[in-house]
Amino acid sequence: MAHPAARVLAMLELLQAHRRMTVGALAERLAVDERTVRRYATTLADLGIPVTAERGRYGGYRLAPGFKLPPLMLTDDEAVAVALGLIAADRIGLTAEAPAAAAAYAKIGRVLPAALAGRLAALRETLGFTMRQAGDHDAPDSGTLLRLGAATRAHERLTLTYRTRLDRVGDRDFDPYGLVFHAGRWYAVGLDHGSGEVRSLRADRIVAITPTGRAFRPPPDFDAVAHLNRQWATRAYRWTVEVLIDGDLTELRRRIPPSTAELSEADGGVLMRCRAERLDGMAQMLAGLGRPFTVVTPDELRTAVAEYAARLLEWSAG
Repeated sequence: MAHPAARVLAMLELLQAHRRMTVGALAERLAVDERTVRRYATTLADLGIPVTAERGRYGGYRLAPGFKLPPLMLTDDEAVAVALGLIAADRIGLTAEAPAAAAAYAKIGRVLPAALAGRLAALRETLGFTMRQAGDHDAPDSGTLLRLGAATRAHERLTLTYRTRLDRVGDRDFDPYGLVFHAGRWYAVGLDHGSGEVRSLRADRIVAITPTGRAFRPPPDFDAVAHLNRQWATRAYRWTVEVLIDGDLTELRRRIPPSTAELSEADGGVLMRCRAERLDGMAQMLAGLGRPFTVVTPDELRTAVAEYAARLLEWSAG
């Protein structure tokens, strides 16, 4: 059975998360009776935490508006989960600003019990990732991400000062539909009024953001992640590729990322559509699937597959 003090703190966390809860809901979540909930509320008030009682049939408790709660309290398991999240986010480039992530990790490390802190340090030093290390130049500042997120939720048009791949800087009106983290970079996905197209703009190339105060209506059920994946799979490479693969759609989707190709069920198997700059690399990928396939287009891919097969035979012969 949980210690009464732990339940008092749990009640504080519930009120912090929900601001207001009925006595019955608190009693159910804390596994105590309603009389005990009232006693816990009195304990919190004695500790200087302004818990306000609301009378009536559906009465309950709420924290006074504007009250700043004491420092966050975490169990050992919760602290380890947060620390591992910071390590992983920093490694793949998910954090916008590395110093902030490092400072947060250091603060958690300082308050952990010595034995647990030592084990966590050992895990951090030996932890490996299969994803590439993101470069610092790919990380936008936190303010950029927060402003993009707020405008996306509020459906507010922005004027973005944007630096292109060729280092040309200019302003563009932009309706943000979503914010996506992909392959170590942040992208703002939305309508670029300059081109009239839905574009994916790298957040680290956004120099400045100016709110316009003008609202927009996003397309219904727009999926920013799916759009970005389609964009990457069909980006303007030299070759348009279509291949019919003998296999299961679910299995192939685990093998072929959506940002690499579009997959759909078709007569005789799964149809893969994508763009490719080099057909020899496409031949290697198809061979690595270990499944029979038929090249629909281009004819040059058949030649690339034959040349790759010949190289394999030559290499295997020694």
